[in-house]
Amino acid sequence: MARNKPYGDNARKGAVKGRSQTHNPKTDQWVKRDSSTGKFMDVKQDGKPFKGVRREK
Repeated sequence: MARNKPYGDNARKGAVKGRSQTHNPKTDQWVKRDSSTGKFMDVKQDGKPFKGVRREK
């Protein structure tokens, strides 16, 4: 049986809703985007993708 414990460990189970990410090849960084408005929200500085955020094609 699956469970989402322990409670309070600040770990997300599943994907972030309403967000997507895309790779910027010019700067080699990942950019997070709001799915409803299409505005860019955040840029990851270390070159690794965001955790739990779906990728755009």
